[in-house]
Amino acid sequence: MERVARPPEGRDGALLGARLSFRGEVSGEGDFHIAGRFEGDITVTGRVLVAEGAEVDANISGLAIVIGGTVRGNLSASTRVEILPTGVLTGSLKTGSFTAADGASVKGEVWVEPTAARAGAGDRKP
Repeated sequence: MERVARPPEGRDGALLGARLSFRGEVSGEGDFHIAGRFEGDITVTGRVLVAEGAEVDANISGLAIVIGGTVRGNLSASTRVEILPTGVLTGSLKTGSFTAADGASVKGEVWVEPTAARAGAGDRKP
C-alpha cells in the first residue's frame, strides 16, 4: 500500500498526488500540497508545499511556501519561503523570510522584507 502525505491534523487543505496532473487555478482557504504536475495559478490562505519530484509552472501566493521539487513562476509568501536541498526555483519571490538549503537552486530575483522591519521602519529615530 502506497503512503500519501496528508495535511497536519486540524488544517484544511488539498493534495495533488504524484501521478496526477492539473492545469488551471486553485484558490481558497487552507494548505495545498503538490506531489504531481501543476500548471496555472495558486492563491491560498495557508501553506503551499511542493514535494520532491513535483513539477510546477505557476504563480503562487500563500502564507508560506516550501519547495522540494521544481517550480517555475513568481512566488509571494507573507511569512516565509523555504527551498529544500532538492528544490529548484526559477522566478522571482517576495517574502518576509527566505532560506535555501545546501544543494537548492534559485534563479531569479529575491525580495525579503521581514514583517517587523516594515512595521518598525517609521518608528526609528536618527
